[in-house]
Amino acid sequence: MDYLKKNILKILNIFFMFLILSGCSKFQYLIEQGMGQASLFLKAKKNQDLLEDPLTPKEIKKKIKKIQAYKEYFYKFFQRRAEGHYEKTTILDREAVTYLVTASPFNKIAPKEECFPFVGCFPYLGFFDEKSAIKYKNILEKDNWVTWVRPVYAYSTLGNFSDPILSTFFRYDDEVLAELIFHELFHTLFFIENEVQLNENLANFFSKKMVSMYFNWSEFRKDQKKLESSRYKGLDKLIVQLVNKLENKYSRVQAKNRSKFDEVLKNFLEFHFKPQIRSYCRSNGLFPDGCYPLQRKWNNASFAGFLTYEEESQKIENLEKKLGLNLFNFFIYIENKHKEYLEHKIEMPFSTYLFSSLD
Repeated sequence: MDYLKKNILKILNIFFMFLILSGCSKFQYLIEQGMGQASLFLKAKKNQDLLEDPLTPKEIKKKIKKIQAYKEYFYKFFQRRAEGHYEKTTILDREAVTYLVTASPFNKIAPKEECFPFVGCFPYLGFFDEKSAIKYKNILEKDNWVTWVRPVYAYSTLGNFSDPILSTFFRYDDEVLAELIFHELFHTLFFIENEVQLNENLANFFSKKMVSMYFNWSEFRKDQKKLESSRYKGLDKLIVQLVNKLENKYSRVQAKNRSKFDEVLKNFLEFHFKPQIRSYCRSNGLFPDGCYPLQRKWNNASFAGFLTYEEESQKIENLEKKLGLNLFNFFIYIENKHKEYLEHKIEMPFSTYLFSSLD
């Protein structure tokens, strides 16, 4: 069975099961996303055909070859059989492959969860069509949710399908591209239902380590990246601290109407958040270009989206240091802990079980 037939049949089977278990409320969403996913496969062309085609731009050929090399390295490193991912390429006619919509109540910072059979719950909904994302955003806002829409340039189907290379990957330089490929392929090896934070932070952790190994960074380069990483971790930590202060401000609001909470947010951003972020960036050589928080529109939803990906990263590093294992054996350790977790039917989130030894 060829690539296209295999993937389309998987889409139909999974869509049918989702339809039965999700109910009618998500029927239209599932149809649209199924069609969007199928479209990526229908438009995909074999890498070899693109490489042999004289009309394919040289830069695209270079990127495809690099991605093939990154994939080969990834599966050899983890001593796994190379799966059928990135054997084809889809040239998109839009800036992003998908658009994520995150929502939060106006009176607290907490993502609205969307749940699906087999893959669990997510603190966002993704749309292949930007207009559909905006339409959903508008529906949520009419119901008084605070929203945040952001473009996404890469994603993984978590091993359910043979993912194609997407032309949105080509915007990145070699090291960032390698990290992206390692990150997305990691999701195909390891994914825990209902553990978005853990899944993303593990993929981030392993992909960053593998980039250093793949490009054989010098000790000087490693020290540079460590210093840069330390500065950004400090910035991220500051954001978390500031978000906690905002939550405290919300908790003291007596009114129930949204306008009061909007006023609290506006004053917080103007007189607390922006000045402290600007001061940190200046002190750490990140101002102005590297000071990303000043370039983002912040509200309850974007703060909730930020917290989704930041809260557990330090725990992973601490666990690796405590165990003293190399990267491959650290992965095996995590895999074995998950098998142990499932075998003993432990009634707590896997992330809590994994990091319990740090307490």
